[in-house]
Amino acid sequence: MCTECGKCFSSNQNLTVHRRIHSGEKPFECTVCSKQFSTSGSLTVHSRIHSGEKPHKCPTCDKAFCESGKLTIHMRVHTGDKPYTCSLCDKCFSQLGHLQTHKRQVHCNRRPYDCRYCGRLFKISQELKRHVYTHTGAKPYSCRQCSDCFKSHHQLKSHLLKSHNEGTWFTCHICQKKFSRNGDLKKHLLRHEGVKPYVCDECSMSFCRASELKHHQLKHSDFRQFCCGSCGKYYKYKQYVVRHFNRCSVKLGYVHIFAKQD
Repeated sequence: MCTECGKCFSSNQNLTVHRRIHSGEKPFECTVCSKQFSTSGSLTVHSRIHSGEKPHKCPTCDKAFCESGKLTIHMRVHTGDKPYTCSLCDKCFSQLGHLQTHKRQVHCNRRPYDCRYCGRLFKISQELKRHVYTHTGAKPYSCRQCSDCFKSHHQLKSHLLKSHNEGTWFTCHICQKKFSRNGDLKKHLLRHEGVKPYVCDECSMSFCRASELKHHQLKHSDFRQFCCGSCGKYYKYKQYVVRHFNRCSVKLGYVHIFAKQD
């Protein structure tokens, strides 16, 4: 038994490895990058980053992985297995991380990540990271075919398809509309099928997409996520704060910024 947390193990060896969680001991060091690990197995898996070894091969396609766990997750692409079910809406996911993200985005109102430029709040750090690009103007995704740069990987992928015919379009078999991501096509098909899986728990209205439900739920909430950079006033909807910001800036003497050029 571990004297720190009371957890029990079948052997002294397993207990010794477990105790490193509490002590922080990492006796196994990578000879290439000096990164340290608590178990020899973790070091073995890590070393494949440097060697490029991928011993776990998919029997269905030509993909290979350095970890058996990643192969297990990948196999769900072929089997369609989705073992993680949301307890609030019964939607299923192939990965635990996707379920956790879904719960934060759709069912939770907690927004722990705030923008240091405008104060807007976000549920996940990746959303904040993408948002900050609108303030800094950063475009970290560059095209390998030309000199164009983009704010997101999705914008780059769309550019490669449209401008360089690189990649694969996902086409709707009903209206022939094209999409650069399979996920966007699946969401689009819901509109043809009339499926609306996202239901408001306040008024029972249903929507095709989580983002539509999220926008709708603001009607029932006092939460205001959009902040005027001039006076600090908060609004529920983006279009409201943009309209207010233009009027507010004029009052503060910034008329020349918004005046139309002849």
